[in-house]
Amino acid sequence: MALADQECEACTSEDEPLTEPEYADYLGELEDDVWAVVDDHHLEGAYEFPDFRNALEFTYEVGELAEEEWHHPDIHLQWGEVRIEVWTHKIDGLHESDFVMAAKMDRCYEEYPEE
Repeated sequence: MALADQECEACTSEDEPLTEPEYADYLGELEDDVWAVVDDHHLEGAYEFPDFRNALEFTYEVGELAEEEWHHPDIHLQWGEVRIEVWTHKIDGLHESDFVMAAKMDRCYEEYPEE
């Protein structure tokens, strides 16, 4: 099943953050021109838009998705770009749910016009 079709699942404080060998396959399912893992700690992504309106609409859509999935990324909106940071705070690192959330954002982005 594709990552974007899965649900974000809450982890427990007993879970360990994913290591590079563990998250490599998940990262491979994300848009490689959008996402990168930083310091084996969090995902950073940047989506580009032709204008502010589309960037704002995408930001709103990501916010609604975050509420539905109960997995809340940091969102930075500026003209023509939305930057996202996501990680699981409970374990202070990456969890499968972070990659699921990123894949869902990638799917949302497919609906927007290219620059």
